[in-house]
Amino acid sequence: MDQSGLFGPGSVTWRVMAEPVLFVGGFRALLMQGLHPRAMRGVIQNSALFDPSEAWARFLRTTEFVRVRTYGTGPEVEKAASRVRKIHATLTAYDPDVGDRYHLDEPDALRWVHVGEVDSYLSTARRSGVPFTDEEADQFVYEWRRAAEVVGLSPDDVPHTVGEMNDYIQGERPKLKFVPEAPHPLLMSLNPPLPARLTLIKPIFPWITSVAFASLPRWARRLYGLPATPLGDVWATMTLRTVRTGLNAVPRALRPAPH
Repeated sequence: MDQSGLFGPGSVTWRVMAEPVLFVGGFRALLMQGLHPRAMRGVIQNSALFDPSEAWARFLRTTEFVRVRTYGTGPEVEKAASRVRKIHATLTAYDPDVGDRYHLDEPDALRWVHVGEVDSYLSTARRSGVPFTDEEADQFVYEWRRAAEVVGLSPDDVPHTVGEMNDYIQGERPKLKFVPEAPHPLLMSLNPPLPARLTLIKPIFPWITSVAFASLPRWARRLYGLPATPLGDVWATMTLRTVRTGLNAVPRALRPAPH
């Protein structure tokens, strides 16, 4: 892996991920992850994400991992990858549905998290009006097979095209549910576990969560116990397009972006 890291400046990934509106895709990815029972239980039982004193630091570490994985140099990516794989291999969680304990590097859960992330970024980009062709969409999915290696998956074990990704998601649907012991993300967004110094940005979170929920497929919204109508789809698309237009009106040097 060279100084360009996983993707490089000529990749579709670098172009798409530079769009500031993709922050909504990151929240959507977390919601997709939350529908895989074993992936979600791994988070609930091991993460500080729900601890008010630790949640923000945990969020920043996750954000930094995404930045390094996307834009970091080869050595930076390898260092981050080694740390994540070590954590996943060490930690375990208990599944009350089947009564077994499992490691967090279980391939089925890691694959769902990977696909949920790729699908979320791609869906958010397309619905917000980021211009790219169907061929470039397939290239985006194909490029992200290298990101699967970062968490310990084989590139051959994840989808390589949009069609393969959609088929995989449909095949996983019977296994998916929102586990009852998990706090509902929509309720959490009303009072996010932020440090006192960030109190002023708390009102933003319900809006972000609402857009992320609305951008999910209708079947996923239903699993969260939320309405799933065509009107919600239209609202999500219009909102994402408006947000992208607004952010792109800001001078490029001042725009927030993952890199």
